[in-house]
Amino acid sequence: MNRRKEVEEVKEVNEVEEKSYGVAAVFDVDGTLVALPSLERRFFRTLRYRKKIPARNYFLWLKEAMRLLPRGISAILHGNKMYLRGVKVFDESGEGDGDVSTWHKSGRPSGVGASQAEGQATLAPPPRSSRLPVPTFYPKAIERVAWHAKQGHEIVLLSGTLEPLARAVARCLEEELSARGITATIRVIATRLEQEDGRWTGRVLGEAMFGAAKARAAKRLTAELRLDLSRCFAYGDSAQDRWLLSIVGKATAVNPSKELASFANSRGWPILAWEEKQNRTQRRLSALLRAIRVNRGVAEKRGPRALIA
Repeated sequence: MNRRKEVEEVKEVNEVEEKSYGVAAVFDVDGTLVALPSLERRFFRTLRYRKKIPARNYFLWLKEAMRLLPRGISAILHGNKMYLRGVKVFDESGEGDGDVSTWHKSGRPSGVGASQAEGQATLAPPPRSSRLPVPTFYPKAIERVAWHAKQGHEIVLLSGTLEPLARAVARCLEEELSARGITATIRVIATRLEQEDGRWTGRVLGEAMFGAAKARAAKRLTAELRLDLSRCFAYGDSAQDRWLLSIVGKATAVNPSKELASFANSRGWPILAWEEKQNRTQRRLSALLRAIRVNRGVAEKRGPRALIA
């Protein structure tokens, strides 16, 4: 009897592994897993507040913006990192320049748990130190990631944010899953920066991860892990994610912008709301006001402060 039970358990495990093999769940970060403003925008504000950005970097940023202008505003928003030139490199744990780390030493976002309202995304209370609070995950986002992990799916963060910030998010997610008794290793694909002597040069290595670049990165990962894209999942919140969402068999728009919502409806993709309606309204209003400032030429007068996404 025990032998029969063991055989059935092995068979069940093999069936689960076969079902999950070749399947990945790919998540955008900003606006999908965590609330806006973006992680990079928060990081930029910290650098500016602590006067870590040399004055000349604003002029370098403007020069690079003019070079990228023919490629569109999105290229400037996501591909221009000259504001970081000469800034000390830090890793995902915040090590490397303690003065500008955006992460607590624990690395785990606070404020996620039963006490948080369903579907709500907030910021952890400001700490007494000068570090920025870590943005918390949407509770429903955690639940979705946990579900995929339980299915044995590969979990991938594919984000336009800086790679150290994305890796910090992955580490926090792994800790959240571990607290639920789930062991998972989360892969990260994000915007990589060139380094020299422990400082960033402001130049992007390879492609900045936005738009079609996300789809290309996902296809490279597919070849590496032998994934079946028709069985893979992808989650994104902005129109820039539509290329990624279009190449998988199970695409979902999360907290979508108006443009992505329209695109999702035309494709028959599910649309999920992981943030409160009030937060979505504030987000859209902020995006509109930012667009108005750009159109009025504020970007040329204020440099990267007006455009950091």
